[in-house]
Amino acid sequence: MSELRKPEEGLQDPGEDQGPVEVLLLEAEVGESASHLASYPPASSSAPVEALPQEILQRMIGKLMKFLLLKYQAKELTSQAEMLSEVLRDNQEHFLVVFREVSVCLQLLFGVDVKEVDPAEHTYILVPILGLTCDEMLSDGVGLPKAGFLVLVLSMIMRFGDPAPEQVVWGALSKMGMYVGSEHCVFGEPRELLTQVWVREGYLRYEQVPDSHPACYEFLWGTRAYVETSKWQVMAFMLTVNPRALRAFPFLSA
Repeated sequence: MSELRKPEEGLQDPGEDQGPVEVLLLEAEVGESASHLASYPPASSSAPVEALPQEILQRMIGKLMKFLLLKYQAKELTSQAEMLSEVLRDNQEHFLVVFREVSVCLQLLFGVDVKEVDPAEHTYILVPILGLTCDEMLSDGVGLPKAGFLVLVLSMIMRFGDPAPEQVVWGALSKMGMYVGSEHCVFGEPRELLTQVWVREGYLRYEQVPDSHPACYEFLWGTRAYVETSKWQVMAFMLTVNPRALRAFPFLSA
């Protein structure tokens, strides 16, 4: 992931070898465990694919993920034929397993959906989950997609009541390896992102609690979040990740 975060180095050549892919498992039980960087396990598949050494399989996943992130940033379509010729030319028999794992990783970590637009030609487009446009700034190739993290934060705010106390949000994120003042390998420094970038873009509101002395702050959904998605859609997405997340949204599930 630290290599993917370097656009001038890590996202230039999708064929360049890199180490095992580590992904942040954005578990749906907001504010609870989860969230460490771990190697994503291969899906169940045919015997020849299962016989692949983990290191080789993860290297293939890493190559294809870099390739698709470039396509996402460039807003370009891709196809199975292109992925096979450009990335997996020597391992074409393993395409289905690698493609499935990469699609899941892109959705959970980066908030990017891989959608098939032409079943006959197996052509795909990459779009942000829930129609969020927070990654539009990435059109210049700088930075990594953050829509997945934004959905996680919006769901946290829902769970903690909207508004959600600042200290509770930071506490939940710290359990996931993201600390105020510390640069995360994928999402950067969380305070700047939550209190400045996404506030400026209208996805979040960061406001002082009225009559609080000393001053306390809280997070709320911003107007742009309501325009581009809804609490029902966010809850539904989290439930597709983990059905147990329903207990994190008692007021909505009721």
